[in-house]
Amino acid sequence: MEGTRSKQIIRTSILGIAANVLLAAFKAAVGLVAGSIAIIMDAVNNLTDALSSVITIIGTKLSERPPDRQHPFGHGRIEYFSAMAIALIVLAAGVASLIESVKKIIHPVVPEYTKATLTVIVVAIVVKLLLGRYVKRQGDRLKSDALRASGADALSDAAVTLATLVSAILLLLCHVNLDGIFGTLISLVIIKTGVEMLGAPVSQLLGKSASRDLVAAIRQRVIQQFGVQGVYDIILNYYGPNTIIGSMNVSVPDTMTAREIHGLSRAIATDLMKTYGMVTNVGVYATYTGALAQLQTQVTRAALAFPHVIQVHAFYVYEEDNIITLDIVPDDEVTDDGAFAADVAAELRRQFPDYEFQILIDHTYTA
Repeated sequence: MEGTRSKQIIRTSILGIAANVLLAAFKAAVGLVAGSIAIIMDAVNNLTDALSSVITIIGTKLSERPPDRQHPFGHGRIEYFSAMAIALIVLAAGVASLIESVKKIIHPVVPEYTKATLTVIVVAIVVKLLLGRYVKRQGDRLKSDALRASGADALSDAAVTLATLVSAILLLLCHVNLDGIFGTLISLVIIKTGVEMLGAPVSQLLGKSASRDLVAAIRQRVIQQFGVQGVYDIILNYYGPNTIIGSMNVSVPDTMTAREIHGLSRAIATDLMKTYGMVTNVGVYATYTGALAQLQTQVTRAALAFPHVIQVHAFYVYEEDNIITLDIVPDDEVTDDGAFAADVAAELRRQFPDYEFQILIDHTYTA
């Protein structure tokens, strides 16, 4: 599957290289003949798009390298660096274009447009629109930030070239030269696109939270395993688009044996590996079934009744010391975990004076 994905990314990138090199050649020729800085800068931008596709190919090939002692989870995150490199190239192109366009405003030169010029511009708009939609769709399907970045850049190019066309029409019909101004606007759009493109891979490298849909799907699969009464603390770490290292805790009846728990955790890990290619570590919480079951229910209800509490789990009683420990997940309005834990513990002590409470504040790790 991974090999097929890489081949599709490379094939899509080669198509992008071919299209952008041809467009750059046409635009450069037309821009030089017409004396249009906007068209010339647009041609330069097409060359950066072709370079972006080259980087995507290199990054994809490097990310396929197998795990080694220094990188036990593989090299999939190289794809994120590829996407960052593409974004930086786009930003550099935008800044260079901005400088040249401002010079054109200060020292304007009236461009000359012909029917051939306008035809090339229209063709460029259509080609970039089709190419951008295709590449972005492939990026979404193959979970490739680099392809998504290239596709988004191509779509912005279509809008940018449309602005050039408007500038040409205004010059021909109204004899108003806005070439430098439109070149500046084009440059700002390119810079904005580069900043947005940079956000996705940086977010992944910083540890972007998993999507709610994926976490919900995982929870639904795990809860269906025999003996599982609750699923908590799902944490997913991405080491590339197709490499997920995860952990979670499940609650099971305290009557389950170590052998049964071993089989359950193995079944969960195997199912998630087959379904999501996910390496999973499974921890276990015990749900009381004997004399302390009623106390667990009462304490849990009392904690859930406290303002801003959205989940309670990991209940455990140290009977010899009359200590109860539990994890509490608050909503986003809670900003001081220590103070909130102390407030909850104080309220629980008031309702259950025979026990001391040790509260651990937990959080959800989904978007």
